[in-house]
Amino acid sequence: MTDSAEKSELQISTPLLGWLTQAVNSAASDLHLVVGQPPVLRVHGMLEPLDEEPLAGDSLRPILEDACPKKIFEQFLVDQDADFSWQLPIGETSHRFRVNYFVSDQQIGACIRLIPETIPDLNWAGFPEATARKLTSFRNGLVLVTGVTGSGKTTTLAMLVSRLIAAGNCRVITIEEPVEYRYPKSDGAVVTQREVGMDVRSFADGLKHGLRQDPDVIMIGEIRDAETAQMALTAAETGHLVLSTLHTRDARGAISRYTDVFPQAVQNEIRARLATSLRAVVSQHLLPSSIAGEKRWLALEVMFNNSPIASTIRSGKLTSIDNYILSGRDEGMMTLDDSAKELYFLNRITKETAERFVNAPVVAILIKTRLRIALSLVPRMPYQQRDHS
Repeated sequence: MTDSAEKSELQISTPLLGWLTQAVNSAASDLHLVVGQPPVLRVHGMLEPLDEEPLAGDSLRPILEDACPKKIFEQFLVDQDADFSWQLPIGETSHRFRVNYFVSDQQIGACIRLIPETIPDLNWAGFPEATARKLTSFRNGLVLVTGVTGSGKTTTLAMLVSRLIAAGNCRVITIEEPVEYRYPKSDGAVVTQREVGMDVRSFADGLKHGLRQDPDVIMIGEIRDAETAQMALTAAETGHLVLSTLHTRDARGAISRYTDVFPQAVQNEIRARLATSLRAVVSQHLLPSSIAGEKRWLALEVMFNNSPIASTIRSGKLTSIDNYILSGRDEGMMTLDDSAKELYFLNRITKETAERFVNAPVVAILIKTRLRIALSLVPRMPYQQRDHS
């Protein structure tokens, strides 16, 4: 199905087009439109108001209504939340946007996420090649990418799916709300992207029917409820590779969140199934650059399931997972401490940022170590023999 903004019924007003153009030109990630405030951009994690008057409700509503497909806007008036996408020409280039409408204080507002036209490569994103290679080597099971909102989860999924498509001989189904990145056609792969609300009613419905479409890989934009979580587990257990996201800060939280969406009476069963089907959890954080105005840097915690971790998941005693990640470096696992330390050593983040994400004693050792290294690189003056004459 075509993107919402391609419908002839839509009218992108001059003010909205101007704000979007400023967002694109500023390399912003988001544009916020809230009544009572000027339009606000988020650039490299920082909020930057545009030089505009505060938005009025009676002028913002018609701008947003005209820019939304009629069917979606009618449902929005009932649900008071809506997600869809645009494909719009900005200058000489077509750009994609993920759009969320909401109601606050009985006024309509919007958050508009700018989506890069091309899927970033691993090097640009700072995602380790070895980790991506291992994640895409799984033939089945469940891979979860977690993190707070805006931490790059969708981008990571897109990079992994793109890698699987490029490898060929792969039937890929994505279920997204809305569709964000568009995957290029490949002779060796068959890809269908379904948008919740436009092509399918829900994530769970997309999964249920997707299992009848001969998939090798299923990408689910987000696991939000027990029905979707149940279907994702079933798909992983029946020979499919399932990739999805959760809003948690670390691997331990992801496992806890996954089981907690189910009634307590079945959580033991879910833990047992998860212990068998889970392949990996990648938890992401975007840390501000040490250079103002530059893009944020990706810090990761990576957990690959193994026998000790599976036993821990099965028992529900998740506190030991951090130690298993620490001792699993040889298997490709990575702690957030290790990732943030590397960024600090490379001067990509500041000492203050490192201290927020790494244990304080470790940071102190890091700073002393870096100082010793710096001093060792300072050229020594040749010894001058004292003149005794």
